[in-house]
Amino acid sequence: MSQHPMKWTLLKAGFVTACLLFVTSCQTNIEATVPTAESPTTAAQSEPKQLKKVRFTLSWLLQGVDAPLTLAMERGYFAEEGVEVEFSRGFGSSDTAGKIAAGQYDLGFGDMYSMIEFNQKNPDQKLVAVAVPYNRAPYAIISLKDRNITSPKELAGKKLGAPAGDTPRRLWRIFADSTGVEPNSVNWVTMEPRLRESFLLKGEVDAISGFIYSMLPSLVKGGKSLNDLNIFYYKENGLDFYGNAVLVKESFLKENPDLVKSFLAAYLRGLQDTLKDPEAGLESVLAKGDQTMSRDAEKLRLKLAVDNFLVNPEVEKNGLGAVDPVRFEQSIQQTVQGFGLSQTPAIKEVFNSDFLPPLSERQAPAAAERKSLE
Repeated sequence: MSQHPMKWTLLKAGFVTACLLFVTSCQTNIEATVPTAESPTTAAQSEPKQLKKVRFTLSWLLQGVDAPLTLAMERGYFAEEGVEVEFSRGFGSSDTAGKIAAGQYDLGFGDMYSMIEFNQKNPDQKLVAVAVPYNRAPYAIISLKDRNITSPKELAGKKLGAPAGDTPRRLWRIFADSTGVEPNSVNWVTMEPRLRESFLLKGEVDAISGFIYSMLPSLVKGGKSLNDLNIFYYKENGLDFYGNAVLVKESFLKENPDLVKSFLAAYLRGLQDTLKDPEAGLESVLAKGDQTMSRDAEKLRLKLAVDNFLVNPEVEKNGLGAVDPVRFEQSIQQTVQGFGLSQTPAIKEVFNSDFLPPLSERQAPAAAERKSLE
């Protein structure tokens, strides 16, 4: 090396220059990643939004009528609101009320009329409805035409079948009074919900009561069509009740108002989308269901709901999820009479609209925007 001093000098100079460049580069990179008040860290920017879990119970098995829930989940509406929904099947409105009151679920679907009775029996665990997606109740009595029951009055002296806790059955006395039937003139036969339609098909009862979208698919599967049935809707015979609502325990509502608001905002967006495109809603339900789910049955349930129970002039005026006070007051009074309750609750004790989105955000889609489910 002593023979090439110039070469060695150049090598040393190159080495020093490279080191300086390396150090300068490191300093630049460090300075570029130091968080400042004006520039948040990259890690903070990429951190996923923390979602709050909501435990939700359906009113029964997952069905086509649950499309607003599943479609809102599929399209990320709950996540946008900061909510993660975990849902489970239900076992009827009475069961729903008890489990929400016990804290097993945060919210759930159930009918407000069974809830009224629950609240009177459990004044320290009261529930309240915060949204009413179903503007009309699907309560009905169905008979086969070969039974020759062409009007409610002709139910007198017949055998009617339903589970013991069936809401239309429990409201029978009011229905009978409204239609001119002697309430005690019929003989009620009790069976498990899954056996109700088979009792009618086998001729063990003359008629059955229940939710139309629960009964009709099983009757169709049993070989019947609408032409084979006589259907008496409660809403057409003096009982203009609201359908299933979103229920929550009052104490949970007070502690988690924003969470409930977020849930309802996302759910009602799902309902709007289902009304616009019920086929997409149906597909979202089928995707969440298991292999035992029948596409034809769930399509029929959803079609019944979309065509009959979700949108009408009242909904177009007041928005999705709301109620008309005069109509609702009447249904509360009928419930108290039908269930034999001792007190008539105020509307605010049964339904609290304070947690619904603004009217502008929960309008029903215009008729021209609503597709039919064929």
